[in-house]
Amino acid sequence: MIPSYLAQYMLENLSTAVLWFNGEQRLEAINPAGEVMLEISAKQAKTMEIDNLLPGAQLTRETLCQVLQKRCPMIEKGVRLHISNSHAITVDYSIIPVNDEPYSNYILLELARTDQHLRVTREENLFMQQQTVRNVIRGLAHEIKNPLGGLRGAAQLLERELPDKQLAEYTEIIIREADRLQSLLDRLLEPNVRCHKRLVNIHHILMQVRQLILSEVGQRVRIESDFDPSIPEFLADTDQLIQAVLNIMRNAVQAVNYQGEIHLRTRVHRQMTLGNKRYKLVIRIDITDNGTGIPRDMLDQIFYPLVTGRADGTGLGLSIAQSIINRHNGFIECSSQPGETVFTLWIPMEQI
Repeated sequence: MIPSYLAQYMLENLSTAVLWFNGEQRLEAINPAGEVMLEISAKQAKTMEIDNLLPGAQLTRETLCQVLQKRCPMIEKGVRLHISNSHAITVDYSIIPVNDEPYSNYILLELARTDQHLRVTREENLFMQQQTVRNVIRGLAHEIKNPLGGLRGAAQLLERELPDKQLAEYTEIIIREADRLQSLLDRLLEPNVRCHKRLVNIHHILMQVRQLILSEVGQRVRIESDFDPSIPEFLADTDQLIQAVLNIMRNAVQAVNYQGEIHLRTRVHRQMTLGNKRYKLVIRIDITDNGTGIPRDMLDQIFYPLVTGRADGTGLGLSIAQSIINRHNGFIECSSQPGETVFTLWIPMEQI
């Protein structure tokens, strides 16, 4: 028999959600993975019936009663669950009646997310694509910088030799455009700056960015926040995280045409895999706007350098943001539909 302390440790570190219902079909216990999946605390969920815990789901009180009556486990795959009326997840579930006394009327419900496997595969592919694109861009940028410097220097020399000073207008255009290209190349190469990590508070960073955005656009854009105050400090580069969040927030401001709503939301997830590595704690930051949305055919490309849907955009903001979060071993993903675009930043919590 497994010692009780070891069983408790195993239960708390499972990646699947485990819910324990008593004889009245009310929740008596839930493990940390279950709290994360259902976005509810154990204290809030305790004594709730499954109909209230998962409103609108195929799992109901009647389902639990049928399992108890038949004394036979029930297994279903690919079931959609609506969580907190905000989004849906896909899970496989199993309902197991407990046969041991004095818990013969108890039920064990296990939920395993299946959409996470698809997300992990997609992340791995995007990580590799991003790395390949960055290497190509860096190589091109280095190749362009040298002749660009020569072009600018030649324009300056030509300007001094011109007999008609009115012709200097043309050399000024050459110099100005060369400087613009130089700035563009510097921004392409910028994401490879090393991180200088120290303990940071993610909410201080988000509020600082919020203040910066409001100072730029005034009160025409409403920025609401829903923060999890339990998130502790963690090791990160403050300046780089500010830059990443600022780039996404500026995109959101443009998406709402400088007069909409943006929502900032933070949560902590336990036992989560990013790329090929599993982390005990991961911060989730959602930046949501109510703009027109991103065209479906652009969603898979928006984090590539020079890809933009705006005529005046450089297509570097999101690419730089993704590179910064990648250097923190995290990842940014995006979902969009008309009226709701969500950029989600996943950042592992590196602690001392």
